[in-house]
Amino acid sequence: MKKRKLQIQQLESKLKTYSSLRQEVTSSVGWIKVIRTALGITLQQLGTKLSISKQAASTIEQREQDGSITLKTLRETANALDMELVYGLVPKDGSLDALIERKARELAIQIVSRTSNTMKLEDQENSKERIKKAIDERTEELKREMPKVLWD
Repeated sequence: MKKRKLQIQQLESKLKTYSSLRQEVTSSVGWIKVIRTALGITLQQLGTKLSISKQAASTIEQREQDGSITLKTLRETANALDMELVYGLVPKDGSLDALIERKARELAIQIVSRTSNTMKLEDQENSKERIKKAIDERTEELKREMPKVLWD
C-alpha cells in the first residue's frame, strides 16, 4: 500500500503543473487554426509542410475543431508548425487525493446506507450522528485500502 501511496504522491506533484491549464480552453476553431493564423501561415503552406493538400490541411483543422483528430495527426501538425504537442490528463476534482476522497465517500455512503436500512428494518436504527461517523470511518478505511471496487 505504501508503494501505491508514493506513486500517487509523485503523480500528484506532476499533475499540479497542469491543473491550472484546465481553465485554458481553445477558441471554438481549435489550436491549429489559431496558431496558424496568428503566425500568418496559410493552409497551403501548412499542407506543404505536412506533404498534403490545402484541402487536407483544412480537414485537419476541422477534425481538431470537432474532436475527431488523432493524437498522431495532432503531433505531426504541431511539429509542422514548429510546436510540440503537450498531452495530459487532469483530475476533475482538482487533485488525485480529492478524487480518491470523493470516490471513497460515495462508496462509504452506499455501504453504510445499506447496513443502516437493514438495521432500521430490524428496529435497530442508528442516530444521524452515528451514521455520519460510520461514513467518515468507512471513507478513511477505503482511502487507506483503495480496493478495486472503488473504481466500479
